[in-house]
Amino acid sequence: MVTRNQLKDRYTRLNERIAAAAERSGRRAADVMTIAVTKLASPSQIRQIVELGHQDLGESRVQQLQQRAATLEEFLSRHRMLTSGRQSTMPDQVRWHMIGHLQRNKVKPTLPLVKLIHSVDSLRLAEEIQTHAARADRDVEVLLQVNASGESQKFGLAPAAVPYLAEQIMTMLHVKVRGLMTMGPLSDDPESARPTFERTAELFNEMRNSGDFGRDFNILSMGMSEDFEIAIECGANLLRIGKALFGEPVGASQ
Repeated sequence: MVTRNQLKDRYTRLNERIAAAAERSGRRAADVMTIAVTKLASPSQIRQIVELGHQDLGESRVQQLQQRAATLEEFLSRHRMLTSGRQSTMPDQVRWHMIGHLQRNKVKPTLPLVKLIHSVDSLRLAEEIQTHAARADRDVEVLLQVNASGESQKFGLAPAAVPYLAEQIMTMLHVKVRGLMTMGPLSDDPESARPTFERTAELFNEMRNSGDFGRDFNILSMGMSEDFEIAIECGANLLRIGKALFGEPVGASQ
């Protein structure tokens, strides 16, 4: 289990590595946003990362998202009461992201909790989101998940199908496509992810430069703990980082 001091050090080191990778790609650290993936984190670690000033958190399972969002909101509510009128490095609110595969029957409980859904990969899922968003009279921001590595065990759209689905979603009043998401192949070599990231970045830039998907089509979510530096070099501006921050849970294999 990563200790409190270790987590602070890991957070500092992660931001240093992000800044260096951004500089190599001709960008600033501020151009790259990190989602702290809390799947492996304990409740105290989640509180600590927020205390360090981090605002964006990600979960891949709806039930865990519901539990952790509620627990953290209680913590933040107490903090707001105790620090009313005083400056604090801790955010008053956090932004939750749904980063895992989302089943259609889990859309309704997910929507009130999240800022962004990263994993839309079918018209039926987009239609389900549209239905519940319309009932709530709110807009929902989504990313389209791309299976650029062609691995059969992964969710996501083939690259050629992505613009077509984006065009269909553009006709929906309450679903807003903000960009693309992909995952690199499972490998011990971070460089093995580069072709996947380059293909997704190429598709993202083609779609963005076409002007067909609006000015808000500007998010490219790529890169996890093992390969985020390669992802940044390929153009990612949103990272999903779990193990590099929180380590492995007690009892997990290394």
